[in-house]
Amino acid sequence: MELLNDMALFVEVVKAKGFRGAAEVTGVPNSTLSRRISALEKAIGLRLLHRTTRRIELTEAGQIYFERCKRIVDEARLAHDQLGEMLAQPRGTLRVSFPVDFAVTYLAPLITEFAELYPGISFDFDLTPRRVDLIGEPFDVAIRIGESENSQLIARPLASFPPGLYASPRYVERAGEPRAPGDLARHQCLSMLKADSWTLQDGTRTESVAVGGRYSLNSVGMARRLAALDQGIVLMVEEIVADELQQGRLVRIMPEWQGAPIPVYAVTETRLLPAKTQRFIEFLKERI
Repeated sequence: MELLNDMALFVEVVKAKGFRGAAEVTGVPNSTLSRRISALEKAIGLRLLHRTTRRIELTEAGQIYFERCKRIVDEARLAHDQLGEMLAQPRGTLRVSFPVDFAVTYLAPLITEFAELYPGISFDFDLTPRRVDLIGEPFDVAIRIGESENSQLIARPLASFPPGLYASPRYVERAGEPRAPGDLARHQCLSMLKADSWTLQDGTRTESVAVGGRYSLNSVGMARRLAALDQGIVLMVEEIVADELQQGRLVRIMPEWQGAPIPVYAVTETRLLPAKTQRFIEFLKERI
């Protein structure tokens, strides 16, 4: 890195035709410039400049070196300027991992809005229940529901959703509507990931109740679908069952009770993010 810096200083000295002019351009003192160029000559093993009290002149080796260095410095500046343009107007392909049901039901309209704001960004989405490897796989960001597990990753909180209890009108008519958490023990509860209890709160009280039923699932979409098909009660975020509520296939039960808030995170492998990723995370945090 020091060699590259010295190459850039050498180019400025030649362009300014002296150390004084280069010092004004770079803000580096004359004495420092002279010392750095001397060290560069020593590292190369060739004299690059003929120095006089009034001006400097390139040696033959210096002329060749200047032409090469100038191209390298110009390319580096161009790369820097292009990245600055990307920051002003993000572009490129944004690769995102989403939880399936949350993305399809809730995030799709927000993603459409974001796409209209940034026409220079294209999208590569992976909708999967698995937690992708952000270190080993080429994703810019993963949107995750629930607590973050990997301390090596950077998790930025976007929102927190309290889940409610939902069932179909037909199930409630057939099995009766529970009035208190303890009543759930007598009902078919569609539990996720083999959970045998739900923790519910009403603002002042917290109760942990045993739940069970014929189905144990690892798919939010399947649990939602079975609930709409009169198979039991789900504890789920309202944003995920919004369509079923609107169409009357599910109704809220025990509305004064809800589960512990479920956090939503944007997870990245590093804090140093390209503009496209920064803008996407900022947009979701604001809109969600």
